[in-house]
Amino acid sequence: MKKFSLAAILGLFLCAFAFSQPLKEAEHKSSPVNEKAGAVIKKAVEKLGGEKYLQVKSQIGRGRYSVLRDNTIISFQTFLDVIVFPDKERTEFKGAGAKNVQTNVGKTGWVLDGEAEIIKDQTKAQIESFEQSLNSSLDNLLRGGWQDGSAVLTYVGRRQASVGKRNEVVKLTYPNGFEVEFEFSDDGMPAKSIYKRTNADGEEIKEEDRYAQFIEISGVKTPFIIDRFTNNVQSSRINYESIEFNKTIPDSIFAKPKSAKELKKDLKL
Repeated sequence: MKKFSLAAILGLFLCAFAFSQPLKEAEHKSSPVNEKAGAVIKKAVEKLGGEKYLQVKSQIGRGRYSVLRDNTIISFQTFLDVIVFPDKERTEFKGAGAKNVQTNVGKTGWVLDGEAEIIKDQTKAQIESFEQSLNSSLDNLLRGGWQDGSAVLTYVGRRQASVGKRNEVVKLTYPNGFEVEFEFSDDGMPAKSIYKRTNADGEEIKEEDRYAQFIEISGVKTPFIIDRFTNNVQSSRINYESIEFNKTIPDSIFAKPKSAKELKKDLKL
């Protein structure tokens, strides 16, 4: 539900980063017992809707994105996020009288700077960030996007979640060394994803997305709240107001327009 990519895409508008770094093995030792990891994934898929979850081909999400500092909202934007799996996404943001748009199709993409009314091709760093957002998404894990040989799945073990509770943890490791861990509660529900990156200043940053308020839509359970924690401090929240699955999405909305004027009207889907 690349609402889980939306977290990364929204972050692009706030800060660019250079490249990702793997979680240190000193923190969590991985076991090559992939059968255990597979069992964790199977349980989660069933919890989220089984075959109905696996058959989701597109998603339209609307809601609000808030930036937090010291547990206080300092700014927010409304968003419209349109996804055609596996790798097409268009996200529109509105706030402070401006509209920004980011669109990705595989390894290509463009953005609209609403204030300047300029459309630009995405930079290499932005394209790589989108690819990382796909690689670190819950949907990529549960729907098997990594099974094309682009990553290795391992079982990490059980980790303290709260008093008296522990989460099951699995990990995807990519050829470039990027690692992302996913935690699931005992009942199979997704709890969080964790990875590390290096920002443009060379600083290592820990990113953690926590999933909450799962609501069933057309037989599919999906989180309506995603809280981002950066170095263990909450930095943002995605709060969905509505989500629709498997609507027909025209390819034309992903095409780069000739002028910013074409993007002034709201999408009609």
